[in-house]
Amino acid sequence: MELSIAKYYCPSMTTYRRRTTVEVHIGDIPLGSMHPIRVQSMTTADTMDTRAVVEECIRLIEAGCEYVRITAPSIKEAENLANIKKELKRRGYATPLIADIHFTPNAAEVAARIVEKVRINPGNYADKKRFEIIDYTDAAYEAELERIRKKFIPLVKICKEYGTAMRIGTNHGSLSDRIMSRYGDTPLGMVESALEFLRICEEFDYHNIVLSMKASNPQVMVQAYRLLVQKMEEEGMQPYPLHLGVTEAGDGEDGRIKSAMGIGALLEDGLGDTIRVSLTEDPVEEIPVAKALAERYHKRANMQETSLPEVIRLSYDPFAYQRRSSRRLGSIGGEQVPRVIADYSHLVAVEPVDLKSIGHYYLPATDKWHMKDDGADFVYLGKQAVPFMLPNGLKAIQDHEIWIKEPETPHVFPLIPFSQWLQADCRLHSTCNFVRLSVDELMQVDTPPGRLQDENIVLVLYTERTHAMPALRRAFLRLMEWGIEVPVIVERQYTESWEELILYASTDVGGLLLDGMGDGVFLRPPAGNKDKAALLLELKQLNQLAFGILQASRTRTTKTEYIACPSCGRTLFDLQETTAMIRRHTEHLKGVKIGIMGCIVNGPGEMADADYGYVGSGKGKITLYRGKEVVRRNVPSEQAVEALIELIREDGRWIEPPAPVE
Repeated sequence: MELSIAKYYCPSMTTYRRRTTVEVHIGDIPLGSMHPIRVQSMTTADTMDTRAVVEECIRLIEAGCEYVRITAPSIKEAENLANIKKELKRRGYATPLIADIHFTPNAAEVAARIVEKVRINPGNYADKKRFEIIDYTDAAYEAELERIRKKFIPLVKICKEYGTAMRIGTNHGSLSDRIMSRYGDTPLGMVESALEFLRICEEFDYHNIVLSMKASNPQVMVQAYRLLVQKMEEEGMQPYPLHLGVTEAGDGEDGRIKSAMGIGALLEDGLGDTIRVSLTEDPVEEIPVAKALAERYHKRANMQETSLPEVIRLSYDPFAYQRRSSRRLGSIGGEQVPRVIADYSHLVAVEPVDLKSIGHYYLPATDKWHMKDDGADFVYLGKQAVPFMLPNGLKAIQDHEIWIKEPETPHVFPLIPFSQWLQADCRLHSTCNFVRLSVDELMQVDTPPGRLQDENIVLVLYTERTHAMPALRRAFLRLMEWGIEVPVIVERQYTESWEELILYASTDVGGLLLDGMGDGVFLRPPAGNKDKAALLLELKQLNQLAFGILQASRTRTTKTEYIACPSCGRTLFDLQETTAMIRRHTEHLKGVKIGIMGCIVNGPGEMADADYGYVGSGKGKITLYRGKEVVRRNVPSEQAVEALIELIREDGRWIEPPAPVE
């Protein structure tokens, strides 16, 4: 697919430039492109417990939260927002409050007179979701739109009168039956769901609006935001600010990877004006993650880099996933999963036990190797010789100057600098050669070197540019423009702290994978002198991070995926404790997706594409789902995990946990 420049969804695909938006007034903290990227989160306490909510708001505010969202599931909670706001003001806090509304238009109308902003979900504000497929005629569809219009107009008028902002927030998992019937479970359906409400707002000259397109799948989320910007442009709408978030991201490193991948990929393109990182943790833990993501682009705004050639036409569809076409070379490229390279070049000497860090376990008693699902595919040795016979499933890469000193073998390959590889007398491996190439080297070449069509090379693409992801993407686009289908490994090395490294790598590498670019990942440890134990720990962390990025991008599955919502005032059980408990019992079920939702609002719809669901349905009661189908209702919580395991067992997907490898 080719898109002309008029169809781009972002200000620039090569230079960091924030999308220009209207200014939205939210209390004393305005939002939009002329202001910093704002950080927000949500309380977890019962909204009727004024003291608990106020204390939680203060903890969030003092951690750096600029907007605080509070659930208001009914009129009584909406009314109590006045008490919460009053107490916060008495204690010296004027941070804008946001009422989170589902299902109850009358609660939204109360809240809009009290707080600075209301969030409504088009999928359940005036619509319904019963997982029914209905064949709407055009007349019937228009009648439904008129019904929604009548329910929504009162809120628009109140917001306009009181100066209250509104977020129209679509969630992938809660698209109404009506939208699903016409558009399917698609990014387009998400966008149209929001635009129906936005058109009504514009009809009444109300523009104090923020939009969001959240999903637990970063790929769907990114496509939906891009398409939303595109559709607003096509319809001549005002450029409203965007609230970014990956919903139900989960906890720990996985939650941070998934959030950074979706949010970061959009921020790289200048999209996004406020962010919420949805972690199944204490909401205060979300704030430093969100701030770190935003700060990367605050720094980027005034940074000057040598410009890259602008993109004239896109050779891929940014609104639908399709993997870049590459030919297969051994275990790399083609339709095969992306591969992982581990960097052991800094070790003085590699021993069999050292490979445990990257998922390859040597068992001396039997003189055999055991490989885990997250075992690296290649080990880069740099200037070292291959120290011992490597295990099956692991191949080695050496610097070319070392490789040429030994006879060729089928399991050890050279890494060759691009300039050296271009020389006619450069000795090559007969089947596979890794050619290391920088983005700038590639951009300086006007016509493709004929040897780029060679069938025995894999490119290792890297950049030292600060604006790394667009630079790497531009290189991929150059290869696509030339029709070059050589496999490409993405190499990145960072100097930041481990916490920032997780976010940056998930953005840079994950953003490319979401667009189908990349046949492998090569994360190199930060430079510096370290003892062996510290370096092996770094290699273990980087290996887990590489596989975590592949998992979050849905390009290579090596473990169980948990779609767990962050807690809020609607939650009916301790989400952090329950998620940890379910993880302990099921984390060995490779490829199984389990949704863990605190209430019915974040229940069957929000789980989106989970295989199984564990949803709070009452105090001490759990409802279990197979996909979007209820299987067991009101299971006592103390029996629910075992009941979930039994459900997985009934489907033939349960396996016993493996014995630990020493």
